[in-house]
Amino acid sequence: MTPVCTVCELHAESTFKIEGMDCREEVAILERRFKNLIGLEDFSADLMGQRLHVKYDAARITAATIADAVADTGMRAWLDHEEPVVGSDRQMRLRQALVWTSGVALVLGMALQFSGLDAVQGPAEAGHYLTLSLFIISLAAGAGATARKAWTAARIGALDINVLMIVAATGAAVLGDWAEAATVVFLFGLAQALEARTLDRARNAIRALMDLAPADALVRDAGGERRIGVDAVAIGAVIVIRPGEKIPLDGEVVSGQSAVNQAPVTGESLPAEKSPGDTVFAGTINGRGALDVRVTRLRRDTTLARIIHLVERAQAQRAPAQTLVERFARVYTPAVLILAALVAVVPPLALHQGWHDWFYRALVLLVVSCPCALVISTPVSIVAALAGAARKGVLIKGGAHLERASRVRCVAFDKTGTLTCGTPEVVDVIALDGATAASVVALAASVEQRSAHPIAQAILDYAAAAGIASAPADAVSALPGKGAEGRVAGARVLLGNHRLFEEQGLCSPAFHDRLADLEAMGRTAVVVARDNQTVGIIAVADRPRRSAKDAVALLRAQGVERIVMLTGDSHGTASAIAAELGIDDYRAELLPEDKVGAVEELRRTHGAVAMVGDGVNDAPALASADVGIAMGVAGSDAALETADVALMADELLRIPYAFRLSRATVRNIRMNLAISVVLKAAFVVAAVAGVATLWMAVLADTGASIIVIANALRLLRAD
Repeated sequence: MTPVCTVCELHAESTFKIEGMDCREEVAILERRFKNLIGLEDFSADLMGQRLHVKYDAARITAATIADAVADTGMRAWLDHEEPVVGSDRQMRLRQALVWTSGVALVLGMALQFSGLDAVQGPAEAGHYLTLSLFIISLAAGAGATARKAWTAARIGALDINVLMIVAATGAAVLGDWAEAATVVFLFGLAQALEARTLDRARNAIRALMDLAPADALVRDAGGERRIGVDAVAIGAVIVIRPGEKIPLDGEVVSGQSAVNQAPVTGESLPAEKSPGDTVFAGTINGRGALDVRVTRLRRDTTLARIIHLVERAQAQRAPAQTLVERFARVYTPAVLILAALVAVVPPLALHQGWHDWFYRALVLLVVSCPCALVISTPVSIVAALAGAARKGVLIKGGAHLERASRVRCVAFDKTGTLTCGTPEVVDVIALDGATAASVVALAASVEQRSAHPIAQAILDYAAAAGIASAPADAVSALPGKGAEGRVAGARVLLGNHRLFEEQGLCSPAFHDRLADLEAMGRTAVVVARDNQTVGIIAVADRPRRSAKDAVALLRAQGVERIVMLTGDSHGTASAIAAELGIDDYRAELLPEDKVGAVEELRRTHGAVAMVGDGVNDAPALASADVGIAMGVAGSDAALETADVALMADELLRIPYAFRLSRATVRNIRMNLAISVVLKAAFVVAAVAGVATLWMAVLADTGASIIVIANALRLLRAD
């Protein structure tokens, strides 16, 4: 992003991309370099995203000055919206060539050494010098990048892994262990290259999201059809989506019909039918029909772009476990350095042991002291989990929410639009006094023809599906809160709720019994009368979603101890839905503020609570819960921004997935921490005991980093 004014013209914010920031040690070097940078007000580093967000006084410092300060640390920076610094690929290829040169020279030197052709005296003396030369070549080629980084770190007073490696290699050379010194730098260079490659796979998960939308669009205007870059497409332009093509921008269908695969954005398993008036999202895939779409959002504002932005922002937020590990690492590293100094000095002075042996052990301890694997173990798991979830249409706002979700033991659901479809349907028609079910529906449909009420629409849809024709009604009038009336073929038709018919004196004991039965089943009764005679009851209900029962069962199987439904609907309706879905408890006739109180009560009784709702009328309850989960938020700015977890589609089965993922992530983090700590502890003991060698320590250090990254990448495929 370009500098953005915050308080006044003198204050700005910029985000830089950083090349070479692969470890917490590099972040520490940046902190030291920026400490005395005049005009820099604040900054935060996103290690996994390789980004640096800075706030600065534009009158005293520029973005170019900040980039130069980053360059002083051996890394390179450029503004987020700019092209990468030229030469990055060339530098990477050169570094790889040097690593391979180091490896080849090392192998040849060891081959000569093992063959016995490197004797210091006699006929093989030339072989000795050749072997030594090969080790020196290996050392020089392998240590180039490490030495440069070590010099940069030492110059600003930082003691990072590069400094430790150079000290270890130099110490081995001073002791005459040239093969050991060359082995250390080669293995370190090779391991760093492998680590960078493995870490890139985690970062590529977000880059893959960016590649979902095509770079150009086919625009139709007065001049015909032409293909242009999506950045040049204006709001209101009409773009043509051919069969099988990806949709480049969010928009509204103006003509054509097709089934669109929305899985890349919403995670929906089945294609969604699209026709004029429907919304489509950038990155989704058109089916067999052609669509003309009017663009409603620019590229930077599309639902996909907002998802990517929110996932990147979530990656930069530290989870509690990550903060704890970094605090531990700040104590661990100096403690091991002090131990290394004591190992090098105390035994020779106090116990008259050999300097050579204990100095070598101290060098091994120096190599072991870098906590890279430990520090990276948490963020790489979080990043992999967030990216994997985003691919499935589940947007989790940060590592803290992911960790918190793993502790949830009680889940509260809103009913309408969450557990149920949110649209009423006619589920039964009861004919009375000799009338037929078709005639009852026909009378109701005649009166409701022009009504926009959801129940009226349900009756009209039922009549259309059943092929029931309805005559036009005259003198139709709404009775607010009660129903409607009109004249059909000269007869007065009245339809509405129980209260309306009580007021009209049209109720009887048998009629009351029928209504009580319907209410007990969770159904809303629409009573129909013709010329003051009750002729039938139309039962309407908001049906549970098909996957609701399965979602509840899966949550219970995953260890959720209590599942509760919170609704503003009547007790009868709530009881019927809860019984049908196997829900443990329900609270009915709740206002929004009552739901907040219910969530707080559930927290006191059961511990951490997750609240699932539609993200709009349930906002207070979502905010008060430990984890707020909003459903069906694709295209909804407010819900995307406010929910802790946002489900892009109305798929209830994504909720058990989110909890499975959170628990798998916490297990993964614990496993990574155990791997890192156990390996470090084992090699600290082995180094002091004189069992470990320098090259073993290098493998243990960088190997641990590769192991924890590879382990975390499994979360990308979690299901």
